[in-house]
Amino acid sequence: MRLDRFDLNLLIVLDILLEERNVTRASERLHIGQSATSAALGRLRDYFGDNLLVPVGRRMELTPLAQSLAAPVRDTLMRARATIALRPNFDPATMSRDFSIAASDYMVEVLVARAVRSLAKSTPGLRLDLSSLPNDLMEAFERGAIDLLFIPEQYASRLQHPQVELMRDDQVCMMCQDADIDELTMEQYLDRGHIAIRLGDESSLAFEEWFLPRFGRQRRIECTVDHFSAAPLLVMGTDRIVTLHRRLAEQMAQRFPVKLLEAPFDMQPVVEVMVWPHYLDEDPAHKWLRSTVQSIACSLTGTTETGSQPS
Repeated sequence: MRLDRFDLNLLIVLDILLEERNVTRASERLHIGQSATSAALGRLRDYFGDNLLVPVGRRMELTPLAQSLAAPVRDTLMRARATIALRPNFDPATMSRDFSIAASDYMVEVLVARAVRSLAKSTPGLRLDLSSLPNDLMEAFERGAIDLLFIPEQYASRLQHPQVELMRDDQVCMMCQDADIDELTMEQYLDRGHIAIRLGDESSLAFEEWFLPRFGRQRRIECTVDHFSAAPLLVMGTDRIVTLHRRLAEQMAQRFPVKLLEAPFDMQPVVEVMVWPHYLDEDPAHKWLRSTVQSIACSLTGTTETGSQPS
């Protein structure tokens, strides 16, 4: 099928080529031979009057035109896929859809798992693929690999997509139940070793960058971990401290021999935000999913449901 002399079938090939930057890998993903992929690349080069992919050493790089095409081509295909998935009558009880969700284990524990259990009853045909936050989070979201994202506000603000605040939480310190401290002082906080929780490439540094200019010295980080659920296991039987979100810490304190102590300084609350791609904004199934999550978040926080924030 052609649109203004352009073969629309080539859009899919172009999208994969721009992502993979390799004819062999693109062929594997497209399930066609390398010769067919090379021929498609030749047709794309003729149409755009540009090489699109050029060799640089042993790898292929995108030309400036190809770089400018990557985002709109991906967005066009994502919108097309969302459109053909729509049905004239939306019925949660009978619909069949798949969505991918990315969230920290903190958000899964305190919110997302509750939504999944609720949806199992109301929308049994909805299949959800839950994964942790990838290191290339922003890139993964922009290329359409994530349908619904739960991240702190400071990271969500970088994405120009619809988003809404779900909940706020403050921080608390966790130590082994046998620790000889019942009220944590600043001196004790700085003298003890710490467990640092990192999410992705940058957030492991976020707390340290906030802490240092305010208190003139750094925490002594003795262990880092990329998920919250390990926190109690890493402080049990030690004198170490882990600083984490209160809602999750309180649940952990009911299951593990740990105790919670107030931090000896004030910290801004963490603001958790739900983000979704533009092309899914009016999708009835996705709106149902978001509404369910928001309703459960409101029940946890005692607030009323709000709409999406400007992107």
